[in-house]
Amino acid sequence: MTGGRAQEIAAAVGARRLRAVDVVAEALGRIGRADPVLCAFLEVWGEEALRRAAEVDARVAAGEPLPLAGVPVAVKGRHGLRAARALLAAGAVAVGATSVPGPGTPWQTWGLGAYGRTVNPWRADRTPGGSSAGAAVAVAAGLVPLATGSDGAGSVRIPAAWCGVVGLKVTGGRLASADRTGLAAPGVLTRTASDAAVWWRVVSGRADPVAPPVSACWSPDLGFAAPDPEPVALARAAADRLADAGVVRLVRRPPPGLLDPAPAWLALRTPGADVTDAHRVRAENDRRLDDLFSGADLLLTPTAPTAPHGHEGPGDVYSTALTWAFNLSGHPALSLPAGFGTDGCPAGLQLVARHGREDLLLSVAREAEHRGAVAL
Repeated sequence: MTGGRAQEIAAAVGARRLRAVDVVAEALGRIGRADPVLCAFLEVWGEEALRRAAEVDARVAAGEPLPLAGVPVAVKGRHGLRAARALLAAGAVAVGATSVPGPGTPWQTWGLGAYGRTVNPWRADRTPGGSSAGAAVAVAAGLVPLATGSDGAGSVRIPAAWCGVVGLKVTGGRLASADRTGLAAPGVLTRTASDAAVWWRVVSGRADPVAPPVSACWSPDLGFAAPDPEPVALARAAADRLADAGVVRLVRRPPPGLLDPAPAWLALRTPGADVTDAHRVRAENDRRLDDLFSGADLLLTPTAPTAPHGHEGPGDVYSTALTWAFNLSGHPALSLPAGFGTDGCPAGLQLVARHGREDLLLSVAREAEHRGAVAL
């Protein structure tokens, strides 16, 4: 069960074919071997995790149904346990806190773990993205099958894209968030959409599968960004694979020409700033997105405008260019693996849905995996 899916682990532990203690011990061993190189974790809670795993085994033996029985999970940052209570109640075992950006730079697409700078598991000279940096690396490297994240401008979706995993940001305000601006929303990083769907059922109590195909509109740039050609081509090829597999039906309609959300997002994040224009931009983009979703179920875009950059920083390009519009608008969004660039690093396809339609995003992503339309 090394590196297994959350669903597989929970089923095996729940049926008592495996012990949670053994599964967690395996995960701790993987972390111990790999983390000095990857630097995905700030802290590893070995003794506590094994104690919690023994408690899960006792709950299973007592006949308690646990949808995440014995699943090792990583939580974002040292305070991540606050957002993981529902997972722990469902039988998951938190094994450690993942890396987030440290002090010293204005850019957030990196992480700082206990052993140093967090590296992309596909290329150590590249960043994994952030701020849920260690979470994406821990999942992509098979250290854990599921990690929590939070997404204020793309902090789940960008590392998911650059590490080749699934990353879901939920609808703004639908789950509790400590962010005073309302721009950040909780999320999850997993290797499969099925595991992301399990997370969603546990934290929301909802399971509303949608039958494909669903209608989708493609936009390479949202009308204002200037993404590099390669991530656009990879994402477009992924969208075409979804269409060829009968998961989506691409509709011919003008894509949304959104206003650039950067000034509005930055103003809302700056204490004391004049937010009058920010509210104008938000209202106009909301209107344009409402118009788009009146004629399509999904909006498809590249997740990030560039390939993963080096550890020296992103230069003049905002890695958030295609993601933070949906923090401003609050729409749920998911990054799905879209293939690999010429540098050997992954790219992502971003799926955006109406408010409250996480079920639609997850159904499309799960069906795409089932039909072999995802570049894993």
